[in-house]
Amino acid sequence: MSVTGAKLASADDRLAHRDQVEHRTRAIGPDGTSLAFLVVNISQQGLMARCNATLEAGDLVRVRLPLVGETGAEIRWSLGGRIGCQFLQPIPPADYAPLLASLRTR
Repeated sequence: MSVTGAKLASADDRLAHRDQVEHRTRAIGPDGTSLAFLVVNISQQGLMARCNATLEAGDLVRVRLPLVGETGAEIRWSLGGRIGCQFLQPIPPADYAPLLASLRTR
């Protein structure tokens, strides 16, 4: 198992609290292909997902999220089918609570 990316952040290193969810969605990969994502945690700044595609740190993807639509994200790390993504534009605070409620009720 190899780690891609400069450093895997531990929960203590994160700047933002992550909310636990389980949400199946689609993303568009760097080559334009559709990817299956299982979002397992999210914050206004990013998310962690499970994905079977080979993605590398620095790859750009577009993740489909309820209420906010497609949002751009950079892959920050990849490890054993899990990826950490940082949104190119953080989700605005006014949109985050309704998004989180939507992710938790699906």
